[in-house]
Amino acid sequence: MNLYPLKFDPIPKAKIWGGNRLNKTLNKEFNPADKIGESWEISGLEGDLSVVKNGFLEGNDLEELIEIYMGELVGDKVYDQFGLEFPLLIKFIDANENLSVQVHPDNEFALEKHKAYGKTEMWYIIEADKNSELMLGFNQPMDKNLFLDAIQNGSLPDIINKEPVEADTCYLIPAGRVHAIGKGILLAEIQQTSDITYRIYDWDKRDEEGHPRELHLDLAKEALDYNFEKKHKTDFEHKINETSDLIKCPFFTTNIIEFNKPVEKDYITLDSFVVYICLDGKCDIQIEDEESVSLTKGETVLIPASLKNFTLDPKQNTKLLEVFIQ
Repeated sequence: MNLYPLKFDPIPKAKIWGGNRLNKTLNKEFNPADKIGESWEISGLEGDLSVVKNGFLEGNDLEELIEIYMGELVGDKVYDQFGLEFPLLIKFIDANENLSVQVHPDNEFALEKHKAYGKTEMWYIIEADKNSELMLGFNQPMDKNLFLDAIQNGSLPDIINKEPVEADTCYLIPAGRVHAIGKGILLAEIQQTSDITYRIYDWDKRDEEGHPRELHLDLAKEALDYNFEKKHKTDFEHKINETSDLIKCPFFTTNIIEFNKPVEKDYITLDSFVVYICLDGKCDIQIEDEESVSLTKGETVLIPASLKNFTLDPKQNTKLLEVFIQ
């Protein structure tokens, strides 16, 4: 039987800073009492493998699928590089409170310390309360000694750049950049498959047992990129019924498609899977001579690399993120 667009059961992650927007805005069916902060939409991380919920492959996890279908599923180039590990982690994040100030290592540092991949990521802001902000990079020229002084004297929040944020904006967070998601923000996150985070500052939060959460300053000070960047937001054009470029980096390419009439997609020159993340609306993915697969707000779908041509047929105004590896 032929491969088809694959949908997965979301993996909820309870967080002390989580809220209820994943249910209210993105139609998830999580227990509201659980303070779900993250919904892992597609994951190849060991212990958190996504499981198919539609079609004849229902019940199979992502690693099993790659083992069987290899390049047909993820693309020959992707399979040659990553083997059975799916290279991206796709999430929705609901920050009801400030997340910790943190940094992720790059590939070289993560390989040396953890025998794992590093973590470059991007955020697409879905909703943001008035006066919400992201913390991205430093607000002044910085070096390791100045950073450690700020840690020592408690002034770290004063040297972090605070970025006012609104819906429908986009940010790339390269490995090494200090960052935090501020309260009142719902976003989609695309990242390398890695769960390595070095926590630097945690706003005096306590865990369920009343203890401060662990910090990782020794690793963080070595992983940090101390370069001062003036601009963090990614500029892009809002086009209707066309694909617009958002982010292109060595680890993933992300575009946005806003459409109210059918869009023909042709991936004949692309040797990669494609992920669609539905930010708004509803559409059908129509493959010739096959039953269509629906995609609605808050859902994510994996298009196997072997599917090169199909139509995105909107049932209302629809907005998708389109993600692949080049």
